[in-house]
Amino acid sequence: MGVFLMVIFVGFVLGLILNHFLPLLFLKNKKLGALPRGSFGYLPLLGETLAFLNPHPSTNIGSFLQEHCSRYGKVFKSHLFFSPTIVSCDQELNYFILQNEDKLFECSYPKPIHGVLGKISMLVVVGDTHKRLRNVALSLVSTIKSKHEFLTYIEKTTLQILDSWKDKKQVIFCQEARKFTFNVIVKQVLGLTPEEPQTVRILEDFLTFMRGLISFPLYIPGTPYANAVKARIRISSSVKQIIKERRRNNIIFNNNYNICENKNINPQKKESDFLEILLGVDTLSEDEKVSFVLDALLGGYETTSILMAMVVHFLAKSPTAFEQLKVEHASIRSKKNKDESLNWEDYKMMAFTQNVINEALRYGNIVKFVHRKALKDIKFKDYLIPAGWKVLPILSTVHLDPSIHSSPLEFHPWRWETQRQDQTSKKFTPFGGGSRCCPGSELARVEVAFFLHHLVQNFRWSVEGDDQPIAYPYVEFERGLVLNVEHFAL
Repeated sequence: MGVFLMVIFVGFVLGLILNHFLPLLFLKNKKLGALPRGSFGYLPLLGETLAFLNPHPSTNIGSFLQEHCSRYGKVFKSHLFFSPTIVSCDQELNYFILQNEDKLFECSYPKPIHGVLGKISMLVVVGDTHKRLRNVALSLVSTIKSKHEFLTYIEKTTLQILDSWKDKKQVIFCQEARKFTFNVIVKQVLGLTPEEPQTVRILEDFLTFMRGLISFPLYIPGTPYANAVKARIRISSSVKQIIKERRRNNIIFNNNYNICENKNINPQKKESDFLEILLGVDTLSEDEKVSFVLDALLGGYETTSILMAMVVHFLAKSPTAFEQLKVEHASIRSKKNKDESLNWEDYKMMAFTQNVINEALRYGNIVKFVHRKALKDIKFKDYLIPAGWKVLPILSTVHLDPSIHSSPLEFHPWRWETQRQDQTSKKFTPFGGGSRCCPGSELARVEVAFFLHHLVQNFRWSVEGDDQPIAYPYVEFERGLVLNVEHFAL
């Protein structure tokens, strides 16, 4: 036993030494400046990771960043995610990092994330591969976002969800929001409705996938991480089967179309969802198309549902914003026939709605930080950012900085009425920035705006208890955001 304890002790000490001094051995270009001040922590390999990830309300920056910024300034060194790291809470440096993707910095998520997302996920690939996938994504989003069928289905799903609330006194909103976003995204991406067996199977696997994505990356059978890796394999298999069936149906459709055309008969319409467009993209391999679908499901499910929850939570605390939002949507509805669907022109009229969404994104901070790596030694101001070091631009610190946003710890949608676009891009980065800015951000805004259109005209609500968004660093409401709801007829 004594020998065993001695081995553990020696290992701990060696790890501690490596943790503190090994990063410094790789510094070659001291002429560019000195390292920012900071600490590598006391835990071997982990450094300060556990303290950095300590949960806190997403509406503040948390004790770790507060203490480190007070002690070392807005840019400091640390040891996070098994790597020596430069942490940036500085607006200028964050913008510099995000705008120099593939030039000075590249995306560098921890390896375990690759195990769940897959090695060719657009979220983790870099360089020319990322550019090619992103161009396809932008083209797909541009094609689908203003399609009448897409907008109509969002509204139809909204009405179905809200109709189920009419006789309820309480709802667990995060559950309802996830139901809404999953139903919308699985229809628009794969052409599936909620009732189909394939949808139920994909949802079960997707929930397992999401739990593992945010778990400790320990690949042992039965752990959430290991289950997530297996769930991704099953989802990929399901998507491949859907692609195979779609291709077979397309052959049948084309044959029938030619027959109908010869006989002057109108054939049934072909599917016009995300997958149908994707199948026609020749620049992607089969595996890339499957990975594309998984990325779309992930982006359209979790982040959009959390954004919805943020908006609803903050509106419950701001009756003035609620009333102005209600007036805006009543005005839009008054110009339409009773059962007429919303369209793209209606969406463009929702100016205050966009202010509310912007403020929820700024104040709630769905994405706290992003992972980057320095490709070469870089000088910024008087600091050296060494090649190979991890770089973490902290987006939330800029959003909550009182020198950048007045009264930042208040939900105040009206602040966006006077913002200039050129200023906004530097101090407001809820979807990332540069060439890795989320290509589906507009789709998320449309879904939230359409949901709010019917919500504010039919319901009032209050939050049960003191539930609030917590950064783990992924954002979650501890009790699922329980709402007391009151329905009123238009």
